Amino acid sequence: MPQLFPRSANSIAKGSLVILVFLVLAGGLALDRLQRSPFVTKQKEVFKQPVPFSHNHHVAHIGINCRYCHTTVETSSFAGIPPTATCMNCHKLIWNDSPMLEPVRASFRTGEPLKWTRINDLPDFVYFNHSIHVAKGIGCETCHGRVDQMPLMYQNATLQMEWCLNCHRNPEKYVRPRAEVYTMGWEPPVDQAVLGKKLVKEYDINPSTSCSTCHR
Repeated sequence: MPQLFPRSANSIAKGSLVILVFLVLAGGLALDRLQRSPFVTKQKEVFKQPVPFSHNHHVAHIGINCRYCHTTVETSSFAGIPPTATCMNCHKLIWNDSPMLEPVRASFRTGEPLKWTRINDLPDFVYFNHSIHVAKGIGCETCHGRVDQMPLMYQNATLQMEWCLNCHRNPEKYVRPRAEVYTMGWEPPVDQAVLGKKLVKEYDINPSTSCSTCHR
């Protein structure tokens, strides 16, 4: 019986398998990179807001503390979005005729809240409590980045599960004195590893990595 396949068929078959495995691995790696890319995580992306609020101006230039606007950050799971009345505490006297701030004045006149686009927006199946993190010495900057340097707010971290777990597994790398939670650009007076281990013990920090901690 004559030979059906040429002698090179075995080599071609083996080469095809190698190429197939390479393509599968390359495709998996590409999907992994895509899943971590800003295209998916929305890092550094600036969203349109009813008013172009500048944290850089209000925090760095004027010196307003985070808690003046985000009033529930120490007592609630949600940091809180300030009501229009909070804005008008200043802007009924400052820039009170600025066209840019007309949406704020209109909201105050009508009682209709401004519809802000939430930036650091976790999925509905993820539970996060601001108050416990603040109480344990995790600074605003640790998660939100240097908001005092952001003319327009954007998401600084990936907010993906591996990012959260990194902190839960190594809290000593991120914890700071409670008095410095709201300080932007804070740096430890000693080596962070030394200070971190001390504060982890002092603040009784023992974060869980159980699924039910965040997925409730």
